[in-house]
Amino acid sequence: MASYGGSSAASGSRTNGLAIASLCCGVVSLFVLNIILGPLAIVFGVVARRQAGAKNGAGMATAGIVLGVVDVLLWILFVTLAASNGGFSWYMGG
Repeated sequence: MASYGGSSAASGSRTNGLAIASLCCGVVSLFVLNIILGPLAIVFGVVARRQAGAKNGAGMATAGIVLGVVDVLLWILFVTLAASNGGFSWYMGG
């Protein structure tokens, strides 16, 4: 049967899953678990850049790598600031 208006996604190239995972880890790690998800975003992005061509998610992989590096640097900054101010204090109350 002839298809009228079939989706172009079925016949076109697909985005690399690791590039998507890298970008997602990078964005989520800006808010939570940045020391865990930041390095994962870097690793996923590097692997995706090696696998993907220019059309298959190389830009997403690069964005994931950049966000992962920013996340790790922010974590190092926060830990350094906390250490210089006497550490974290969990004391609440009077």
